[in-house]
Amino acid sequence: MKIRNTILNRFAHVQTAALAAIAATALLSTPAHAFDNDNDGDDFAFELARSSALPTGVLSNAHGRVKIESLGPVEIMKVKVWGLPPNTDFDLFVIQVPNAPFGEAWYQGDIETNQNGVGYGQFVGRFNIETFIVSNGSAPAPADPFHDPNRIRDASQNLPIAPIQIYHLGLWFNSPKDAANAGAQANVTPFNGEHDAGVQVLNSGTGEFTPPADGPLKRVTTSGN
Repeated sequence: MKIRNTILNRFAHVQTAALAAIAATALLSTPAHAFDNDNDGDDFAFELARSSALPTGVLSNAHGRVKIESLGPVEIMKVKVWGLPPNTDFDLFVIQVPNAPFGEAWYQGDIETNQNGVGYGQFVGRFNIETFIVSNGSAPAPADPFHDPNRIRDASQNLPIAPIQIYHLGLWFNSPKDAANAGAQANVTPFNGEHDAGVQVLNSGTGEFTPPADGPLKRVTTSGN
């Protein structure tokens, strides 16, 4: 979701700068240890494959690549996608399993493709073997002020759950209309800020990672793991 409100945009710039400062400090102060594919000791790369949610023949060249660099206290995750519709918005989530029903999900941010259908995103957070969701107990849930409750309703309260590790990534069309224009279904899904996204386009469910026990984020470790 793109929020064009000036105040929110200024806050986003400040927040991005703060995260970059944290990452830089971590890089200087903490050694990184990751199972990586290029033997440099501080990163792990993997592919994003075309989602099975897409009809046969639609976006057959859709693909992506992710590189995660562990800085100790945080990770920097760089995502490149291609073979997608040009000038189109997509939404990235960390998810429990790569394909439907997806399980628990955590919204990371947006990726917009350029005129060639190529998009880039960089995210700072906890993207490793410790990434999980937990709910100690039930509590009232605030409503999202941006979405139409007549499409997909917010929960009024959460369910208590024990810790659940979430090791996969998924990318969704931000708009059902964009999905339909690309030849996919126009289904409405909750995978954007307004909870009115389109269908999934890419995920990390390649043959290398067998859900639900495995996923690429499980392969990333930090000092102390």
